[in-house]
Amino acid sequence: MFSLLKKRPPAKAGKSERWTLLELDGRQVDVRILENPRTTRLTLRLVPAAKAQESLKVTVPPGTPEHEIDDFLQRNRAWAAARISRLPEVTKICDGAIIPLRGTPHRILHSGIGRGIVSIGMEDDGPVIRVFGDPKFTGRKVTDFLKRQARQDLTKAVNQHAKSLGVKPKSITLRDTTSRWGSCSSSGALNFSWRIILAPPEVLDYLAAHEVAHLREMNHSDRFWALVEDICPDMNTHKAWLRSHGSKLHAVIAA
Repeated sequence: MFSLLKKRPPAKAGKSERWTLLELDGRQVDVRILENPRTTRLTLRLVPAAKAQESLKVTVPPGTPEHEIDDFLQRNRAWAAARISRLPEVTKICDGAIIPLRGTPHRILHSGIGRGIVSIGMEDDGPVIRVFGDPKFTGRKVTDFLKRQARQDLTKAVNQHAKSLGVKPKSITLRDTTSRWGSCSSSGALNFSWRIILAPPEVLDYLAAHEVAHLREMNHSDRFWALVEDICPDMNTHKAWLRSHGSKLHAVIAA
């Protein structure tokens, strides 16, 4: 039922990883087995579609016997199958693909081999993201363009909310995180997933308000949520949207 794949070098010191295959409903699913000296029990999680090549990740204490891992996977096959079946279809960023930008579907259109620029335009069938230059770089160019748009919109929203609360962030950094959409460090550094630019503007604004509020309240207390609601009155609506649709944004990946 399980076949062990070749080992790969550990990504971080103190951790090692290997791979196996798990058959779920007739398909072979990659399972990453990660040994972590800080864990005391086996845990299984679904890897978001942005890293679809992994699919499942099992975290185990170092030295866990293979038969225990196999038994653990066997016990959780139904859980894994149910959640993988609900994963949104992956959309690759390439010519002809339709991806959301600020909540509106845009078709990616390669428009020739001129200067390698990316711009937003309109065709008879709706909004497009036009890409010029070598077509083999279309995915990377569009991804870089989306990151620039995200930084532009997030910087504007962060500055607006920071002014309202009388605070000043140390920095704004974009990442491609899969476990959280944003974070605020104790030093005041704000981090965001660039994929938030795919969501409607009001959802991006909520995320910015959320992280800026942490500059005043480094917690999720009632006072924190009252602060977020003060600068983003419809926060519950936007929070719910992100919870319901966030996995679809993670399913947009570079080709």
